[in-house]
Amino acid sequence: MSNLRPALVLLLLFTALTGLAYPFAVTGIGQALFAVQANGSLILQDDRVVGSDLIGQAFTSDRYLWPRPSSTSAPDPADPTKMVDAPYNAAASTGSNLGPTSRRLADRLKASSEPWRETGLTLPISGDAVTASGSGLDPHISPAFAQAQVARIAKSRNLPEEQIRQVIETWTEGRTLVIFGEPRVNVLQVNRALDGLGSQRGRDGP
Repeated sequence: MSNLRPALVLLLLFTALTGLAYPFAVTGIGQALFAVQANGSLILQDDRVVGSDLIGQAFTSDRYLWPRPSSTSAPDPADPTKMVDAPYNAAASTGSNLGPTSRRLADRLKASSEPWRETGLTLPISGDAVTASGSGLDPHISPAFAQAQVARIAKSRNLPEEQIRQVIETWTEGRTLVIFGEPRVNVLQVNRALDGLGSQRGRDGP
């Protein structure tokens, strides 16, 4: 009994500290100082959530920047015991974990390169244009990958290439704190800005 009482007291004390006080304090500080980040860095348009700064989306139209490939998956609707590819499935963040000798990886790299050949891209293809990120949900692409898409987007929107290039440069982020990471472009933010440009189609011809 002499050991039971202090054990119970410590149990209750640390339950209160680590199970109640600490979570409430962290949540309160987060909401007070970093409300946007604490709530998912959500992007609103007309009071409607259209995405997050932290999670990529699968854009496929020629009018938009394309994101890097995603290796996320989801249960097969026809057979829940099996998994099928589901790009940018935010409920299943994961990397492919495929090594350089993987035949599946080689086939996927080849398939990811096909859209670029179809658009007539002659420049060297950026690595992030054909490889998935570790999370499968990276919202950013490299400036080189973004700039390589300028001609396709400009043609589709019937806008000058320089105008598209300026939008991309405006949304190009530098290294975090100058030294961490690499320059990057948020795909969703650029695509929203592109929609804000409108199109000259119908005014200057097809």
